[in-house]
Amino acid sequence: MAEKTLPPVDVVVVGSGWAGSIMAKELCEAGLSVVMLERGGRRSTARDGAYPSSLDELEGAVRYKLFQNPAQTTVTVRNRIDQEAVPYRRLAAFLPGAGVGGAGLHWTGVHFRAPPQDLRLRSRITERYGRNFIPEGMNLQDYGVTYEELEPFFDRAEKVFGTSGEAYTIKGKKTGTGNVFAPDRSDNFPLPALRDVYTAHLFRHAAAEAGYHPYAMPAANASQPYTNPYGTQMGPCNFCGYCSDYACYMYAKASPNVNIMPALRRHENFTLRSNAHVLKVLLDSTGKKATGVVYQDAEGNHITQPAGLVILAAFQFHNVHLMLLSGIGKAYDPVANTGTVGRNFTYQNITNSTVWMPPTRSTDQFIGSAGGVAIDDFNSDNFDHGPLGFIGGSPLWVNQAGVKPIAGAKANIPGVPRWGSAWKKAAVETYRHSFTINAQGSNMAYRDVYLDLDPTWRTSYGQPMLRMTFDWKENDIRMNRYVIGQLANVVKALGAQDAHYGMREPGKPFDVREYQTTHLCGGAVMGEDPKTSALNRYLQSWDVSNVFVVGANAFPQGMGYNPTGLVAALAYWSAHHIRTQWLKGNGGPLVAL
Repeated sequence: MAEKTLPPVDVVVVGSGWAGSIMAKELCEAGLSVVMLERGGRRSTARDGAYPSSLDELEGAVRYKLFQNPAQTTVTVRNRIDQEAVPYRRLAAFLPGAGVGGAGLHWTGVHFRAPPQDLRLRSRITERYGRNFIPEGMNLQDYGVTYEELEPFFDRAEKVFGTSGEAYTIKGKKTGTGNVFAPDRSDNFPLPALRDVYTAHLFRHAAAEAGYHPYAMPAANASQPYTNPYGTQMGPCNFCGYCSDYACYMYAKASPNVNIMPALRRHENFTLRSNAHVLKVLLDSTGKKATGVVYQDAEGNHITQPAGLVILAAFQFHNVHLMLLSGIGKAYDPVANTGTVGRNFTYQNITNSTVWMPPTRSTDQFIGSAGGVAIDDFNSDNFDHGPLGFIGGSPLWVNQAGVKPIAGAKANIPGVPRWGSAWKKAAVETYRHSFTINAQGSNMAYRDVYLDLDPTWRTSYGQPMLRMTFDWKENDIRMNRYVIGQLANVVKALGAQDAHYGMREPGKPFDVREYQTTHLCGGAVMGEDPKTSALNRYLQSWDVSNVFVVGANAFPQGMGYNPTGLVAALAYWSAHHIRTQWLKGNGGPLVAL
């Protein structure tokens, strides 16, 4: 193994997903020399999304072509502090991406803005229900930034992504039939909403009949040909259903590879290095300034890349892991309730319910996109939580992403054996006449749910693995069961033949063998108090002023919406303040302690 030190650059960006690509593009435009380091290999839509070979369910959704290899680096998982954690060796519960584009290459494309009340959740709950409404041990926090401050950056992200949707109000004036609970916007979506697939059409009418407020889900799947502000082009979605787990061969799904990388590569001051696994952020003798990073290349060499500014923009838990390995900030101790790095680790509280329609209604489950129809009547704080005794909520939606043959055959049908003629008949009927209604709920942060370095297990690079301590709590179980209970009115209006309501079961622990979602959040959160947050409101480390940490790691709690829209807006927000304040100052803290 050789060791080498490269010439210094202005910026090193760790990770090439949405957060890293946005930060690199913005800082290149500021005239800085930027090196991007990606742990995985080179990926491109032209190769990884080539038609028809890319439409391979076995390769994409079973063998996980575009995902991280847990044999190389993974995490350990346990439910409680008194248990021994074991390595997550087989991808199931969550699916981190690997390679250029990161999870932004294989995501589905659902693209929400964060609700204003979720960005100031502790303040909102205290104002509406009182301080005592917050359960003991729940670490409820505000983000330290408001929706009004982030709105221009949500707008910027939607224009770069080519997001399809329908607004409800623009500059205070009602303009369409979008989400009545959505906050006001400064401009419309860049593209009109995708058309409803048949099951979404059924859900729209049934939800309205039940007295709810259905709307077209915003999706970063182009409903028309589109050229974004960077000059990159997208084609229209053809509803093939190969969105999640795949690179889009139509160039219709937004990804860093389609929407940012082609423009980024035109900058002479930009360098991309793949197969570069960052091991550590290097600090000076004071521990208050980063001097660069050290990474291992594909040949096993250790390379030091000096830099004046370090941007950690990898996947959520990789960012936290690097901070812990590098000694950036104080590691969280749940017993003493001190430290911030690893604190407020959250997930997303998702369950799926299945509706069977009469034999005369074929549901065409092979069709799919990131679009769909949702209701927000039970999301966020859009309903009265006072009598219910829980915090948080969940949108309900039909987001038919396309059921492929293997997934259809693996369907778990209640009350039906897993083999034989009865299973075959039920599987065919389920595929032809059923559809799924998803509840994608919030997940609050708790004192005893956190991330730290595992004292036993090590990665293939010889470093301590990251350890997850996570389980579902009573608040989140109650929220899920209440929201799912409201589906009965929709199912009745649908005229469904049967329904199976997927609910979180009390006493059933988090199980890594069952897919939940890849929407992991927190662990290095933003906020206004360095005692409870690792980052200030600009995603700058409180402890090392030339380190910014960008991603879902910054979320103080998990919300009901997909995290990508907020991740992108926060990346543009952070980059803006680096360009307009940090670079023009002395490179010190943007928020005084």
